[in-house]
Amino acid sequence: GGFSVDKATLTRFFAFHFILPFIIAALAMVHLLFLHETGSNNPSGITSDSNKIPFHPYYTIKDVLGVLILLSILMSLVLFSPNLLGDPDNYTPANPLNTPPHIKP
Repeated sequence: GGFSVDKATLTRFFAFHFILPFIIAALAMVHLLFLHETGSNNPSGITSDSNKIPFHPYYTIKDVLGVLILLSILMSLVLFSPNLLGDPDNYTPANPLNTPPHIKP
């Protein structure tokens, strides 16, 4: 026998599981940039510049407020009761003579 995980497998794992989310996030940012730069599709061809209302500050404040509320809830959960969402099996002492029960053969 030998190890089944070799350098090529680890390189692929690194590429797909580490670099790919950053590439997807960058493409999403580019997509949003172009969408906000040119606007969405207008199949009727009528100019709608006179109907535009600048909602940018309202949405930005709403999004920032939502992120702050979410972070405050998360921080209060983490700082005041960090073991609330934990698994009780993490507190049982390890026995090196047998396999842990969560590992299934």
